[in-house]
Amino acid sequence: MNIYDELVARGLIAQVTDEEEIKDLINSGNATFYIGFDPTADSLHVGHFMALCLMKRLQMAGNKPVALLGGGTGFIGDPSGRTDVRSMMTPETIQHNCDCFKKQMEKFIEFGDDKAIMVNNADWLLDLNYIDMLREVGPHFSVNNMLRAECYKNRMEKGLSFLEFNYMIMQSYDFYYLYQNYGCNMQLGGDDQWSNMLGGTELIRRKLSQNAYAMTITLLMNSEGNKMGKTAKGAVWLDPNKTSPFEFFQYWRNVGDADVLKCIRMLTFLPLEQIDEMDKWEGSQLNEAKEILAHELTKLIHGEEEAQKAKKASHALFSGGSDDSNMPTTEITAEQMKDGSIGILDLMMACGLTASKSEARRLVQQGGVLINDAKVETIDFNITSEQLKDGVKIRKGKKTYHKALIK
Repeated sequence: MNIYDELVARGLIAQVTDEEEIKDLINSGNATFYIGFDPTADSLHVGHFMALCLMKRLQMAGNKPVALLGGGTGFIGDPSGRTDVRSMMTPETIQHNCDCFKKQMEKFIEFGDDKAIMVNNADWLLDLNYIDMLREVGPHFSVNNMLRAECYKNRMEKGLSFLEFNYMIMQSYDFYYLYQNYGCNMQLGGDDQWSNMLGGTELIRRKLSQNAYAMTITLLMNSEGNKMGKTAKGAVWLDPNKTSPFEFFQYWRNVGDADVLKCIRMLTFLPLEQIDEMDKWEGSQLNEAKEILAHELTKLIHGEEEAQKAKKASHALFSGGSDDSNMPTTEITAEQMKDGSIGILDLMMACGLTASKSEARRLVQQGGVLINDAKVETIDFNITSEQLKDGVKIRKGKKTYHKALIK
């Protein structure tokens, strides 16, 4: 099976321009393609994970990835998928986030002049003269067409700033620049980026009378329908200091039954023949599939050793064992204690298990909180500093575990 047909079989491709040309390019290993990553945080998250997997698959087939860090577009902010305006970041924050992205990508993608390259659009966008940019690029964009784009249309009721309105032009210019300076002939991205990507292909065709191509990947939806991998503590990060390998493992271990085989197809590098056999699994076998998914993805991001540790900790917890050495842990400070104890609602919030006291209160009242495997019966329940010296195990619902210690 060629690489294009494999991508189709794995359910990765949402839509493409010029399918036959794209198929020939990537099957022959002649695609130089880019995917953009705007540095909105100091770590990549699972929302970026599929893009990294796709880059790796195409690189293994002989194609050349260009990882584009959005050090320039980060000054504007992508309105796609947003209902509000992104916070403005300082140049120092943007540069720091770019540096963090680079370190994480280097663990996943093989970089080198003839393998993959990493570029930052700050290198060309920040030096652009505004008037020259308007004259060179502006005539090729119809405001009417831009307003019909999904990334803008969804924001019209709540308000779309002129700053954000420029984002499509900036992203389109990126492709134009990469095409001319790096021989980049294809751009890839999530299907919410389609309008922006078409802008880039059209700009190249209008200005250079040459063809370039766009291909979108299907954005993965997890069992709760949240493509960014949100939890009570925020996004599921690839940085182990923000989301531990155990938490990362548990996130994938807990996907819904209906999603587990889809995730295995899209994100793992297991052979399709093996996955086809797993398609027949049902009932308790789906739990085995979830464990395979969690182990494979944790291994990809954190290595085999951490994946094995996370798997062992998961088994210990769900079999009633006592090994909590790899469980996510929060250290409680003396300042958080009051008269030698801390209330269960405050402890839940301190550990990031709930976003508010009202949420914690509701969970306790519904019987969904356990301390050291004993159900918490009242919202007035307190945990003493003596208990915290030995560490207490908190369980939220059936699947979320956390440990609290006192410093």
